Amino acid sequence: IMITNKNILLIIIAFLAIQFSTFSQTKKFKVTLDAGHGDQDFGAVYYPHVEKKINLAIVLKVGKILEEYPGIDVIYTRKTDIFIGLIERANIANRADSNIFVSIHCNANVNSAASGSETYVMGMNKNASNLEAAKRENQVITMEKDYKQKYEGFDPKKPESMLGMTLMQEEFIENSIMLAGKIQDHFVKDNGRKSRGGGVKQAPYMVLHKAYMPRVLIETGFISNPEEGKYLDSEEGQNEVARAIANAIISYKKENFDGGSSEDYIERPSIKSNSSPSKNVEPAKKIDTVEKKPEPKSNSKDNELDSGINFKIQLSASSKKIELTPSNFNGLKDVSSTFANNLYKYTYGSTSNYEEAKKLLAEAKSKGYSTAYIIAFKNGKNISVKEALKK
Repeated sequence: IMITNKNILLIIIAFLAIQFSTFSQTKKFKVTLDAGHGDQDFGAVYYPHVEKKINLAIVLKVGKILEEYPGIDVIYTRKTDIFIGLIERANIANRADSNIFVSIHCNANVNSAASGSETYVMGMNKNASNLEAAKRENQVITMEKDYKQKYEGFDPKKPESMLGMTLMQEEFIENSIMLAGKIQDHFVKDNGRKSRGGGVKQAPYMVLHKAYMPRVLIETGFISNPEEGKYLDSEEGQNEVARAIANAIISYKKENFDGGSSEDYIERPSIKSNSSPSKNVEPAKKIDTVEKKPEPKSNSKDNELDSGINFKIQLSASSKKIELTPSNFNGLKDVSSTFANNLYKYTYGSTSNYEEAKKLLAEAKSKGYSTAYIIAFKNGKNISVKEALKK
């Protein structure tokens, strides 16, 4: 074969195409889906509703939707009725180097009227109801062999015993809150569901603590509520819940992984049938009418060049703009805001002293901001608290 400049050029182009194709295929957004409980661990049971079965059914439906999208890899902690320890669930996500970890559960309460969804991020909130929820889910570790040695003395009856483990969570908490907020928003927007008590909460869940990435635990609803239990145990209800979760994940991916806008994806309504909808789910349809809002100017000093390290208290993040008056923030005065990725982020105070920052955090929590946390900046640029303390 006669080698000419033209042949060499064609070979180079083909080689580059192969390299580009290989790179594109490896750059995947990895989602680990965790169906809570399994096998001898039934979770909450309110006959005929069994939590472990509902969790698995919803996870498989979420996975089916996500697998329809190029660029998403789905990893499952379980696809059948088997028992997996809490640390192993998190480690499955860690070994896969997943971008997010989503654990799906059902809630239960002695009050059969309790209803609505909640999405938790890893946190050390001492709110009694949050600790009770974490205690119930963490109790499963007692079913594992050698759990006392494996969990280094952690007492599932006292989930607040994880209080010393805080710096690692701060590295992922902002993105975790963003993902949790999207999930709750889609439950309300897509399904007309009730978002219970603000929706996004913090609690010390062991399965979240050991996953080193943005991670959330979803309580999809109360199977102790006769009406909601029936909804969650139905094909229609499971499809609606799965669709909302998948849409939130896709929106999060686009915003944080693809570098695009936060335009939402909404699935076409499914047609009711007796067959399993998880096998017939169509890919989500992008809304063509969504216009990207122009980003308003920030009301905070974050854009100014600071001379060094400074700490602030993040109070909340919302898609709605709130006037920066003390009456809107439970009396807190030094509140500022920034706008990025279609989210308004509200912060309180500013100090270069970490001990002072902890006092500001305590003050914010005393005013009712139980999920507030410390964030850090270096020369006006957001960095992790761990990195700030090193500097």
